[in-house]
Amino acid sequence: MAKGLAAYDAIISDIFARFYKNGATEFTFGREEIAASAAQTGVAMPKNAGDVIYTYRYRKALPESVIRTQPQGYHWLILGAGDALYRFRLSRLAEIVPTPGLLVRKIPDSTPQIILNYALGDEQALLAKVRYNRLVDLFLGITAYSLQNHLRTKIPNYGQIEIDELYVGVDSQGAQYVVPVQAKGGSDKLGVIQTIQDTIFCQTHPRYSGCLARTVSAQFMPNEVIALFELAFDGDDVSIIREKHYKLVKGDEINAADQLLYRRPE
Repeated sequence: MAKGLAAYDAIISDIFARFYKNGATEFTFGREEIAASAAQTGVAMPKNAGDVIYTYRYRKALPESVIRTQPQGYHWLILGAGDALYRFRLSRLAEIVPTPGLLVRKIPDSTPQIILNYALGDEQALLAKVRYNRLVDLFLGITAYSLQNHLRTKIPNYGQIEIDELYVGVDSQGAQYVVPVQAKGGSDKLGVIQTIQDTIFCQTHPRYSGCLARTVSAQFMPNEVIALFELAFDGDDVSIIREKHYKLVKGDEINAADQLLYRRPE
């Protein structure tokens, strides 16, 4: 009897094998197929069936039997397809990974100590640091305000989603923006799935029809560096528009040489 992640591999491999047709770029399956594949492969049914899908979205690579079917330059994603429905879809970009060696910009740390004391995990701490240090403002060059945390909603053709934090903002010309932010800490990886969902939410919700969507992802790096990405979804693939790295420090840790470096044109 396979256990843990081995059981997840057996289940997702079986689902893929039963629904995939040679040359397919997208196909749909129902949540009930998780139980069917557990029975078919003889593994224990996970207590939380949804965790099988979450694992391959954010934590773990798909099994080799699935990866072997990927055309060169493409990756399989598991997207929502409605209530209790999912779909495998090929995409050029699967994960968003910080670029090694990118300039790290020191920013005076304004995070309240009491927030750090009571943050319930890496993701909460990261969202708090982004919020209290106005990193969205600095990164995008707009004035942004946090509107809501962990917004759960539904979007057409995808089903239920959760946005880690939603900002609204305005620029010097008066143009207004809606900025969904996804954050990942620990071993979780930034994926394009949430970018796709966040973008569609902003584009389809009537409340934000007059706003330009700018989708942001945040990732903790070693040495408490924060990587920020602005991403775009064109209906087919996700692209990285810009990336910057920040480190929150005490004010006296930023010297004249640092400030001179930051003034150079990009």
